[in-house]
Amino acid sequence: MRDIDASVITRRVGEACIEACTVLPADVFEALKRAREVEQSPVGIEVLDQLIENAEVALSEQVPICQDTGLTLVFVEIGQDVRVVGGGLYDAINEGVRLGYEEGFLRKSIVRHPLDRVNTCDNTPAVIHTEIVPGNEIRITVAPKGGGSENMSAARMLTPSEGKAGVIKFVVETVKNAGSNPCPPLVIGVGLGGTLEKAAILSKKAVLREIGKSNTNPVDARLETELLEAVNATGVGPAGLGGRVTALAVNVESYPCHIASLPVAVTLQCHAARHVTLVI
Repeated sequence: MRDIDASVITRRVGEACIEACTVLPADVFEALKRAREVEQSPVGIEVLDQLIENAEVALSEQVPICQDTGLTLVFVEIGQDVRVVGGGLYDAINEGVRLGYEEGFLRKSIVRHPLDRVNTCDNTPAVIHTEIVPGNEIRITVAPKGGGSENMSAARMLTPSEGKAGVIKFVVETVKNAGSNPCPPLVIGVGLGGTLEKAAILSKKAVLREIGKSNTNPVDARLETELLEAVNATGVGPAGLGGRVTALAVNVESYPCHIASLPVAVTLQCHAARHVTLVI
C-alpha cells in the first residue's frame, strides 16, 4: 500500500487549474490550425485566425484563454493500492481548486444552489468522478467546463429501433439548435449506452480524448467519422457564422445497455477544449 499525502494532491490540482485555463492542449491547437487550412468561408478563416492568436497570447501572457474559466470538472483514477493520508481525497481536490482559482486570478463562477444563485466565491465545489483502477498511483484530469457550451449539451433516451440513424439525427439536431452559443468549432463528446447518467459521463470523458485518435471499437470509430461529416455539413461554421468547420472532432464512447434502451448524451465543448492530466 502506498501513502499519498493530501497536501500533494491539493498542490498539484491547484497548479493544474491554472495551467488548464491558460494553456490550450497541443492537439486542440494543432486541430485549429488544420481547420484554418480547410475552411473556405472568409469569415470562418478570420474567426479561426483570431482563435489561434488568442491561444498564443494566453500562453505567452499566462492569462486565461477565455473569460469563463468554468466549473471545475475532475476525473480521478485512483489505484486500489493507494491510500490518501492527511485528509480526504475530495477535500484535497476542492482545496486545490480553491487555491488555483485564487492564485491564478481566475473567474469564480460557482453558485451554492441552483435557485438562490449565491456565489461560493472560490469556484468550489468541483464536480468529481472517481474510478478505482489497478496500481499505486492517482491519475487526475482537471477539465474546466464553460457555461456557454455546457448549456447547449443534451441527453435523450432513444428507442432501440431508432438505431444509428436516430443517434446521428439527435447529435446533428443538438448542434444545429445550439448555433453560435457553444462557441464553435466544437469538440463533441457522444456517450452511448449504460443509463441516463452513464451516457452523460461517457460523453464528458469522450471530449478529453486526443483529437485525431479514433475509438478502438470499429463500430464507434465508424460512427465518429459519420457524425463528424454530418455535423460539418450543417454549415454552422466557426463562431456560428457559417463555414465548413463546425466541429474539430466527434468522439464516441459506448457502454452496454438494457435491451429496451438506447441512451444518448451529447457534450458540446467550445474551441477552448481545456484539460490537464497529472499522475501522482
